[in-house]
Amino acid sequence: MTGDIAIRVENVSKDFVLPHEKVTSVKSAFTGVFKSGRRGREAQHALQDVSFEIKEGEFFGIVGRNGSGKSTMLKILANIYQPTSGKVYTHGKLVPFIELGVGFNPELTGRENVFLNGAMLGFSEKEVAAMYDDIVSFAELERFMDQKLKNYSSGMQVRLAFSMATRSEADILLIDEVLAVGDADFQRKCFEYFRKLKKNKKTVVFVSHDMEAVREYCDRALLIDDSRVVQMGKTSDIATAYSRLFTAAQSSEADNQSRWGDNLAKITKVEVAVSDEHIDITQTIKATAKAVDLLTGFRLRDSTDAAVTGTNNKLEGQKLPALEAGESVSITWRLPNILSDGKYVVDPSVLHADGVTVADWWDGARQFEVKKARHLPYVIDPNFEVTIRKVAPHDR
Repeated sequence: MTGDIAIRVENVSKDFVLPHEKVTSVKSAFTGVFKSGRRGREAQHALQDVSFEIKEGEFFGIVGRNGSGKSTMLKILANIYQPTSGKVYTHGKLVPFIELGVGFNPELTGRENVFLNGAMLGFSEKEVAAMYDDIVSFAELERFMDQKLKNYSSGMQVRLAFSMATRSEADILLIDEVLAVGDADFQRKCFEYFRKLKKNKKTVVFVSHDMEAVREYCDRALLIDDSRVVQMGKTSDIATAYSRLFTAAQSSEADNQSRWGDNLAKITKVEVAVSDEHIDITQTIKATAKAVDLLTGFRLRDSTDAAVTGTNNKLEGQKLPALEAGESVSITWRLPNILSDGKYVVDPSVLHADGVTVADWWDGARQFEVKKARHLPYVIDPNFEVTIRKVAPHDR
């Protein structure tokens, strides 16, 4: 590999053999070996001809629906699975955050498992002792370290394992959906850790269903569906393509690539009102069928296509009323006008209660302009207050 490539995947395929013939005795298990053909077996193609490269220092996302093959790909990168065909090349020490807690002993205490796992990661007892307090504090398990691990909840075990894994000295990290563990404070710690990795230019392969996390952290992303690569490129494009996979039916505007959904509900109007103090974004939603527990929100992008902000009614603690077919509801989002001088785009959306299946997603539904007396080279202009005073000699 060239010096700037951390991982290269060349035409990788992975097949699993699924047995369908029921074995009811030791005899049938033994005689079944000599049966001709492959009756009672089925080949599952988990990955088919997958190729991509990841540069050193790149935060790379792999996304896809459940069963698409993304986790299989991660386990091949981690050398847990061997590919049926194709090659994987890696440059540097690799640590997987996949099967967190592998090697933990449930009969030992949390404290004992920290030292055991530290030894497995290559640390001396003295080195583990020096980092022990930080490990426990990060996992938020100070009160439980002298309890046996078998008495921990699954979340507590993964938090301890994640905290241990963050101490590993690696060039490449493989992370599989660990943010689903723990409360909001612990997830915040995970995000801070990811920001640190990104700042330090660590190579990270990140598998997630959280498209906002993918947008925020990943430099590029890969979309896998039905065991094959569908698309690779900008994270915003991949996140949009991922959302489209969950559309149950094609939109009536199927030829318009900026809008899609299953039409359970439709965005009929989007209006933006800009004043010096506020920006009001109002969207009207009409149900085309009986609609229960809809989720609506918006994303705001600047002229460089970078996401500036966004929210939804659930995040704001608001619930939409249940709508019958033909009924409409209007929702207005008010935000302070701290945007810098420039042009912006509103992408409204209506989703099902699962937060994934799209009823109506409308990229570029409305554009608007913010005019300020000056133009800052930043996204926000919060109207700074500045105080200047001379410093007295005795205060110097």
